[in-house]
Amino acid sequence: MALKSFLIIFIIILALIPRTAHSIPFVVFHGISDRCGNGGVKRFTTLLSNWSGSRGYCIEIGNGAWDSWTMPFPKQTAIACDKVKKMSELREGYNIIGLSQGNMIGRGILEFCEGGPPVRNFISLAGPHAGIASIPFCGSALVCILVDFLIQLAVYSNYVQEHLAPANYIKIPTDINEYNKGCRFLPKLNNELHRNSAYKERFASLQGLVLIMFENDTILVPKETSWFGYFPDSSWTPVLPAQETTLYTEDRIGLKSLDEAGKVKFVKVSGGHLEISYSAMKEHILPYLMENATTRLIISSESSHIWPWSEHEGERLQLYTAN
Repeated sequence: MALKSFLIIFIIILALIPRTAHSIPFVVFHGISDRCGNGGVKRFTTLLSNWSGSRGYCIEIGNGAWDSWTMPFPKQTAIACDKVKKMSELREGYNIIGLSQGNMIGRGILEFCEGGPPVRNFISLAGPHAGIASIPFCGSALVCILVDFLIQLAVYSNYVQEHLAPANYIKIPTDINEYNKGCRFLPKLNNELHRNSAYKERFASLQGLVLIMFENDTILVPKETSWFGYFPDSSWTPVLPAQETTLYTEDRIGLKSLDEAGKVKFVKVSGGHLEISYSAMKEHILPYLMENATTRLIISSESSHIWPWSEHEGERLQLYTAN
C-alpha cells in the first residue's frame, strides 16, 4: 500500500513538472474521406496531446477529404515530407500516428523522406500495410461518383493510379503480375520489386512499432493487413499472418528485425474500423508519447486511478468518416 501511495504521489509530481524542450512531439495523419479539422480526428489529437504533455499536430495534405481520394500517394508523400522538414518543432525527432490510409503517408515519410527529421515511434491504427483487396466504402458524395467511375476501369492502369489514391495500395492476390507492373506505390513502400536498403534501414531504425487491428473491421480487406498479414499470391485463402508472408520472412523492410528485437506490438482492440476507446488509447498509444521508459511504465500501471481521463474510460472515438 505504501509503495502504491508513493507511485501515485510520484506521478502527480511528474504531472506538475513543466515539460522541457526535450518533449517529443507527434504528428497525426488522418484516414480517407477525413480532415484534420473534423471532430473525431481533432479530439483524438487534442486528447493525446493533453494527456502526454507532448505537442500534437495533425498534418493536412491538400484539402483533406477530396485529395485523400484523388491525389496519388507519391505526391501526397512528397507534400508531407516537405511539411515535416519545415517544422522546426520536429528537428530533434518525433512520433507518427497513422489512421487507416494515413499510415501510407506516415510510412512514406519514414522510408522515402530523405533528410527528414528522425521518427522515433510509429503507432498505426488500422493501417493497410500489406495492401487491401477492395476499395473502401465511399458513400454518395460527389467524390464518390468519381470513385465509382474509376473503379470500373482497370485499377492498375495509368489513369486510375494517377487519379484514385487507394488504387496505389490495392493488391489483388489473383492479379499479382498486373499489380507488380502497374501499382505505383505499395510495391515500392514494401520493397517488393527493387530492394532499397535505405528504406529498410529507416523502417528498422524505429524505437517502437505499434500495429493496432480492430476486431470488427470490415473496411480493410483483409483486416489482418493492419498487422502486415495478407493473402498468399494467386489465392484468396487463407489470410497469412505477418510472420508467414514473404515480406516478413525475407525481411524486406525490416519488420522481422524489429519484431525479433522486441520492438513490435501486435495489438487487437474491440470495435469497428477506427472506432477506438479512451482506455485503448491510454493503454496502447499514450505510453509511446511519453518522454522516457520510466514514465511509460508508471503511467501504464497506475495512471487510471488519478488522471482525469479515467472518468471517460467507456467512451469511444469514431475516426472514420464516410462521405
